[in-house]
Amino acid sequence: MIEDQASAERVANIFSYLPTTQAANVAGAGVVAVLYWEHVPHIGMLVWLGLLVLLGLARTVMYRHFKREQPTAHERLLKYYQGWRYSTLAAGVLWGAAAWFFYSHGGVTEKIGLILTIYSFCMAAMQILSPQHHTFYEFCVLALVPLVVKVAWPGTFEDLFLSGVLVFIFGITVSLSRLYRKNFEGLLQIKERADQLLVQLRAEKAAADQARQEAEVANRAKTQFFAAASHDLRQPLHAMGLFAEALRQRSHDEEVTSLVTSINGSVDALEGLFSELLDITKIDTGGVDVTPEHFNIGDIFRKLRLHFEPTAFEKGLALRFRGESHNVYADPVLVERVLRNLVSNAIRYTNDGSVLVSCRRRDGRMVLQVWDTGVGIREREQTRIFEEFYQVPHSEVLSPQQRKGLGLGLAIVKRLADLIGAPLALRSRPGHGTVFSLTLPIGKAPRSQSLSGVAGKAPLGLTLDHKFIVVVEDEPAVRGGLEVLLKGWGATVATFETVEASRAWAATAPADAKAPDLLVVDYRLEHGNTGLDAIQALRARFGPVAAIMVTGSTMSGLEADAQAHNFHLLVKPVVPNKLRAMIGFKLGVR
Repeated sequence: MIEDQASAERVANIFSYLPTTQAANVAGAGVVAVLYWEHVPHIGMLVWLGLLVLLGLARTVMYRHFKREQPTAHERLLKYYQGWRYSTLAAGVLWGAAAWFFYSHGGVTEKIGLILTIYSFCMAAMQILSPQHHTFYEFCVLALVPLVVKVAWPGTFEDLFLSGVLVFIFGITVSLSRLYRKNFEGLLQIKERADQLLVQLRAEKAAADQARQEAEVANRAKTQFFAAASHDLRQPLHAMGLFAEALRQRSHDEEVTSLVTSINGSVDALEGLFSELLDITKIDTGGVDVTPEHFNIGDIFRKLRLHFEPTAFEKGLALRFRGESHNVYADPVLVERVLRNLVSNAIRYTNDGSVLVSCRRRDGRMVLQVWDTGVGIREREQTRIFEEFYQVPHSEVLSPQQRKGLGLGLAIVKRLADLIGAPLALRSRPGHGTVFSLTLPIGKAPRSQSLSGVAGKAPLGLTLDHKFIVVVEDEPAVRGGLEVLLKGWGATVATFETVEASRAWAATAPADAKAPDLLVVDYRLEHGNTGLDAIQALRARFGPVAAIMVTGSTMSGLEADAQAHNFHLLVKPVVPNKLRAMIGFKLGVR
């Protein structure tokens, strides 16, 4: 009953059938009027038809009010339901009255027509009324009982038999209505369960979205933390490297030179650890952009040779490169990062023999490979070496130098390879060596050679006699180290702590003052200013001066600014050799 479970959906479902019910009443009334108009008193037929019209009008008004109001309150729903229920019972009374007053006046055709009309209404009502089964039973009793009684009234065998058939058919109808109601209630339960699951799914989706947003916030916080920590930690390392190189230039003592070399080695190792942590963080948070282009693999090979040849020579290894003439289509920065990690690992874990870096065609693709004759990787370890922070268990063939690190190098390699869509393969035999293979699309000849490749060729011997260099750096130790180092190379140096100090100096410089040959500026300066502000301020006075920007963050996204404003980037800690090579390139000196 609706009194127990009034809901907007159930009442709306009941009212949705009213237009169809109205049309059926009109059709049924028309059939009865046609059949009995000539057989019953006209006044009786007109009264009956008039009552049906009044009922139809009342139902139409009620239907329109319901559609306009769209009620949801229980009290209003109950009121509309009761109005529908009473009008349904009134319709049952009117059809029962038609059977009682009209049946005996007609012939066989009229009687059969009336029986079929009334029974059709009961059958049609089963779909609409069986969910509200009390109303359905009451409607059928009001419409059929007068008909059954009127059929049996003469008392003949034929009349009694026909009335019995009607009762039997009525029983079947009731049974069918129960089955229909049971199925309908089952469907309602399924729908209610589906609605509950939908609500639960929406709640879980909202919770998942919230968790994803929280995870994104946490990832951004982690990235910002690593970036900030890296910047702060790189500053003293950068200054340490500069002072160590200045000390090397002022001392000819072999022991001091050896100590300086060890210091620079430690600075390089720490810089590598910072880079690994930041690389894995940037990849995880989607901070790495992939920009494929056509490039010559020889450009990367030259950089790798320049960077790793001294290390390989120190270990007595042969570092060889093959296939420099091939062109590849990929992101050259990310490919270089992958090869750097692979070559670094190959040299670290190879005690005797050689390391080969090659590029060759295979099945319409380019295959980059890094071969070594090192300790190799056991088969049971090969599936785990690409996991974060996983290191192959120590063995007696590994030295302490080989065991250092965080175990992130190959994890970075795998993620970068996935990022650029380059399949990565591994083959290894313990005691014989390892080969890593990276498969990339074949490229076309590049239009021009990158400046970074040219800069890498700058000679290590550098004299800056008669060169004027301006340094803008807010870290006292770094500023002092740069000044000592640049003066040691023969340059005249002017140092400033802030953008305002450099701007004030430029504004008060005489008209015939010598313009700087080079600007070396830090990225992060005081009060939210940046090295770009310093470059623009000094160039506004002295023209397009060459510039180098040094930054302690690898995540600052300065590459676009560097291209737009014509300066080069160096990431702290800057090894003096890299700084010297970059200065030589910018000034065109040897």
